[in-house]
Amino acid sequence: MKIGVSSYSYHRYLSEKRLDYFGVIDKTAELGFDGIEFSGLGLPADSPEILGFAKKVREACARRGLPIYSYTIGADFLHASSWQAEAERLKGEVKVAAALGVPTMRHDATRGFPEGHKGSTDFAAALPILAEGCRAVAAFAADLGVKTTVENHGFFAQDSDRCERLVKAVDHPNFGSLVDIGNFACADEDSLSAVTRMAPYAFHVHAKDFHMKLASQWPDPGAGWFKSRGGNYLRGSIIGHGDIDVVGCIRVLKAAGYAGPLSIEFEGMEDNLEALRIGLENLRRYTA
Repeated sequence: MKIGVSSYSYHRYLSEKRLDYFGVIDKTAELGFDGIEFSGLGLPADSPEILGFAKKVREACARRGLPIYSYTIGADFLHASSWQAEAERLKGEVKVAAALGVPTMRHDATRGFPEGHKGSTDFAAALPILAEGCRAVAAFAADLGVKTTVENHGFFAQDSDRCERLVKAVDHPNFGSLVDIGNFACADEDSLSAVTRMAPYAFHVHAKDFHMKLASQWPDPGAGWFKSRGGNYLRGSIIGHGDIDVVGCIRVLKAAGYAGPLSIEFEGMEDNLEALRIGLENLRRYTA
């Protein structure tokens, strides 16, 4: 497997302005990654500069020999004024993805119904709306040569059974899943069984690890940790240092025939560069 890294993994360096996007590209090449993906480009999709900036980013990656594996942006079909309006906004992001030359783009589905929503708020009620929105974006993106995905992300649409139901409801050959092997823990689901379910639908994969503590056995560990949907404690970790069965998930993906890239998405407390160096070294061994 080729191993990439999400620009989100440099979150501390970017927020502290120790690196810009072009610095991220250089560091990714220096660390020895095979490719890169971008979690946004820091400009709105309707900015007049965005397509030109995307072209510059693509050219900078090409100079460093880094294919761009994916483009990741947020979305919410339930919180927008309508799913149609959100789909139209996302079509602008698809144009950015095409300018970057990526094979896949990930957008969110939703974090759940907005407060005050009248009517059912369960996933079954949301599914038809989410499917309509995702299908519209996937059909538009197909004409630009970009496959679209939704990640197991955002608590509401995070369990593997919900992710699978969404892929099946969209029922479009240009739509699949970005399988994040760590994120299932946010819905208190075992990663190995969840990845086994979702591997056949994977267009792209994130490698992520978490430290985990059961709320029934541990007090609140404090700063740096967050709660899963069920109230357990999670903290992002270096790949191989946490409690996710990373090796088992890779084995399952290979058995399912997944041959695409595996991109680290690091969100822990450690120094970003050191965490990525160690994580890459571990993933090289795990995928060998």
